Amino acid sequence: MAHLPSRRRLALAVPVVLSLTASLGFLPSAASAAPVTTSATQTADAVNLAYVVNTKVDHRTIESVKKAIATAGGTVVATYDRIGVIVVHSANPDFGPQIRAVRGVQSAGATRTGPLSVADTTDDGAAQVLSEAQAEKIEAASAASPQSEPLEADQWDLRAIGADKAAEINPGSRKVTVAVIDTGVDDTHPDLAPNFSSSQSANCVGGVADTAEGAWRPYTAEDYHGTHVAGEIAAARNGIGVAGVAPGVKVSSIKVSDPKDGLFYPENVVCAFVFAADHGVEITNNSYYVDPWLYNCMDDPDQEAIVDAVNRAQLYAQKKGTLNLASAGNSNHDLDSDAIVDASSPDDTTPYERTIDPHECFDVPTQLPGVVTVSATGVNNVKSYYSSYGKGVVDIAAPGGDRLYQIPDTPSKNGRILSTMPNNSYGFLQGTSMASPHAAGVAALLKSEHPWASPAQLQALLKAQANNPGCPESYDQNGDGTQDATCAGNPRVNGFYGWGIVNALRAVK
Repeated sequence: MAHLPSRRRLALAVPVVLSLTASLGFLPSAASAAPVTTSATQTADAVNLAYVVNTKVDHRTIESVKKAIATAGGTVVATYDRIGVIVVHSANPDFGPQIRAVRGVQSAGATRTGPLSVADTTDDGAAQVLSEAQAEKIEAASAASPQSEPLEADQWDLRAIGADKAAEINPGSRKVTVAVIDTGVDDTHPDLAPNFSSSQSANCVGGVADTAEGAWRPYTAEDYHGTHVAGEIAAARNGIGVAGVAPGVKVSSIKVSDPKDGLFYPENVVCAFVFAADHGVEITNNSYYVDPWLYNCMDDPDQEAIVDAVNRAQLYAQKKGTLNLASAGNSNHDLDSDAIVDASSPDDTTPYERTIDPHECFDVPTQLPGVVTVSATGVNNVKSYYSSYGKGVVDIAAPGGDRLYQIPDTPSKNGRILSTMPNNSYGFLQGTSMASPHAAGVAALLKSEHPWASPAQLQALLKAQANNPGCPESYDQNGDGTQDATCAGNPRVNGFYGWGIVNALRAVK
């Protein structure tokens, strides 16, 4: 799979160099940021580390830096000249410091810290695959409701945001595509095949898009995360299995998880945002954090370069009309606090404990400017026990599931989210990984209703149609007398829910 506990976001305290206006300033107004690739991709396995080198965007500077890269012992894998990002492989242990000293280089750093190891995404806990007996029980209950999908009786999440009723009014437009940047999507699943867009799908592992047939699919059935997310967004209402929040829109897959360790490295994500933008994707869902750092601190040159590179790519996507949504994380961290203990980074070697300031160390991509940060709720419209939060950081909330404290009155009594799994199966998962695609589905409905809306306008619409339950009087979930999290703010906007829980029915009305 691909990441450990969390999901986060760059508040309003983004450094000036990364502010929305300044970042957009270096992007040309037209053309594609698709990379110029070299035969170096054939030798990628022979080198030790990958780097991102971020430069000025003029052709002369880029060519000069590429020559310096070769002199420093680096091999160019891909050049995204429109955003000034060069993906490099090098076995030179001093490559980073050497290339940062080159004229025209604005930031540069390694995208990993050493030998590869295993980690995972922003779902919380392992998936529970639906058994045949469970399916029969759910189908019997679903049959009592007309126009219901066979497994819809267990989809409390759709009813929580009015998505079941919204589908009767407007299921979404075929002109809107949501790209799932994730572990791959099994487009052969009967609930996904009717809405899948292969022309907007790719495998971006290594930093270069591979659009060969099926390259976007998961490596194994254990890489189920992206398929589950895709079903939450756009599983078809076709009399099979489950339904998505926006069952009439298209969904695509941009795979970014490394085949060896399942991690989401920065160069893969840079490729994904650029590919989505250049292929007309209206919305991207990002239920992950960019490895190997849960939080990237701007006083570290490697981590600063990661933030810079991914930010350039996602801002390029925004400028070309793509709205990006991301999950807030599963660590129950207050992203507006003075300090957070991170004991999970780096996740590609041996993690060590460090205390970070979330206003200076950023979860990428969720804390990047313009990215919609989504926290998770359960069936009672209360923040899920694991969900990270933060006033001024979380934009909106959406159903992500809560298996401990918010149990629905459904046939399975399962507080998690039921959706599609590889090999024509279905399963339950919970996490902010599940919340973000619910919000992405509502964004797709809004884009269907307002096709000319810009990413900023779509984000404003998402906030305007949301319902905010306000801060709870108490958040002692386990009843031990201690508050498990503190909600700051007011009934209109607060740290638990941002502007509120998304509402699909209001979106189509």
